Amino acid sequence: MTQHRKRDKTLGLAELIAIALGGMVGGGIFTILGISVSMIGNLTPIAIIVGGLIASLAAYSYVKLGLYYRDEGATYSFYKKTYPTSRFSASAIGWFIIFGYISTLALYAYTFSSYAISSTNFADNLWARKGIAIAVIGVFAFINIWSVNGMGKIEDVMVYTKLIVLTIISIVLMQNGRTDFGTFIGDMAFDAEHSSIFSILIVASITFVSYEGFQLVINAVDEMKDPEKNIPRAIYAAIGLAILIYVVISLGALFAIPTEEIIKNKEYALAAGAGDVLGALGTNLVILGAILASSSAISGTLFGSSRQMAVIAKDGYFPHWLSLRKNDSPQNAIIGIALVASLLILIGGLELILEFGSITFLLVSLLMAIANYKIRAQTNSSTFLTLLSIVGLGFGAILILYYEFTNKWEQMLAIVVLYIILGFCAWLFAKKRAQIEPSEQA
Repeated sequence: MTQHRKRDKTLGLAELIAIALGGMVGGGIFTILGISVSMIGNLTPIAIIVGGLIASLAAYSYVKLGLYYRDEGATYSFYKKTYPTSRFSASAIGWFIIFGYISTLALYAYTFSSYAISSTNFADNLWARKGIAIAVIGVFAFINIWSVNGMGKIEDVMVYTKLIVLTIISIVLMQNGRTDFGTFIGDMAFDAEHSSIFSILIVASITFVSYEGFQLVINAVDEMKDPEKNIPRAIYAAIGLAILIYVVISLGALFAIPTEEIIKNKEYALAAGAGDVLGALGTNLVILGAILASSSAISGTLFGSSRQMAVIAKDGYFPHWLSLRKNDSPQNAIIGIALVASLLILIGGLELILEFGSITFLLVSLLMAIANYKIRAQTNSSTFLTLLSIVGLGFGAILILYYEFTNKWEQMLAIVVLYIILGFCAWLFAKKRAQIEPSEQA
C-alpha cells in the first residue's frame, strides 16, 4: 500500500481515507471482540466508541503536527524536531514507536493464525497458532524484500476486499441473529448494572490499538493534494468509519452468537459463532475476512515500520546495519522487525501482545500531545483540546496499567521489564550519538 502511494503523483481524499482504513482495520477487531465481551459483555460497542474517541484525541495532535512539519517521518520526526537538543527523547520515541509497530505486527499475525486454523483440529493448539503466526510474518517479509511493487498491488486489492467482506459478515449475522433489539437492550442494561465505568474505560483503552494506523496518512504528505484540508479530513473520516465498522461487527456478533461462545472461543470467536449460526459458509466467510484484514495489516505495518526503522538507524539511534538498503529497500530492517515480532509471539500470549501494543501507542500518542502542547502557538492548536488530549491519553494508559497490576501482575511485570530494556537501549544509543557528533562536526 505504501509503495502504491509513492507511485501516485497526487492522492485525493478518497485514497487517503483508504490508506488510513487499510492500516486501522486489521486483525485487531477480531481479537479484541472476544476479550472485550469477556470483560463487559453487551457493553462492548460502547467501549469501542469510547476507544474511537480516545483515538480522535490522539489524532488531533498528529493532525496539527503533521500540518506544521509536513514531514513524512511522522511520529519520530515530529518529536525530534520539537525537542532538537534532546538526543534521548529522539532515541526513546524511535524505540517506542518501532516496538509498538512490532507488537501490532505480532497481534495481526496471531489473529491470522488463530482464524486460519479455527475450523481444524488444531484450533486450540497454542504452538500451532504461534508457528503459523511466525510463518506468515516470514512470508510477508520475503514478499516485501522480493517484490515491493507487486506487494503494493496485492495490498490495494486486500484493503478494499476486506472492507466488503467485513460488511457482508456483519449484515448477515445481524439478519440471522438469535437476539432481537429489545432483548439486546435488556441484556445491555443488565451488564451496565454489573460492570463498572472503569471496566468500560479499561476496555476502551485496550481497543485503542485497533485504531492505530491513522498516522499513515501523514507519511503520504509529499504525494497528496491539498494537505491543509485533506490531512484532517482523511484522518477524522477514517476514524469515524472505523468506529462504525467495528460497532457493526460487534453488534452482529452479539446479536447472533451467544456470549458464552464468544468468551470461550475469544481468539477466533467470530468464526466459531458464525459457523454455529450460518454453517460452513458463515465460518469460511469470517475466516476469509479475518485473513484478508490481518494480511493487509501485516504487509502495511511491516513495510512502513521497516522504513521508519531505517531512518532512525541512519540517525544513529538503532544499529547502523539496520539503515542499509538494497535497491531502495531496507532489507535488514525488514528482517530485523520480522525476527523481533516472531520472538514476541514466542514469549507472549495474545493479551500480552495486545495490551503492550495498546500501552505503547497510548504512550507515544501522549508524547505527541505533549510535544504539540509545547509548540501549540506555532501549530495553531487549541490549548483546551491539547490538554484534553493529554489528560485523556494519560488516563487511558493509567487504566491499562491499573488493570494489569490488579489482575495480571506477572504480565504487567513482563511489560515493565520490556519498557526498561527499551529505555536502556535508547539511552545507550543516545549516549553513543552524543560521542560521535563532535567528531562529525570537526
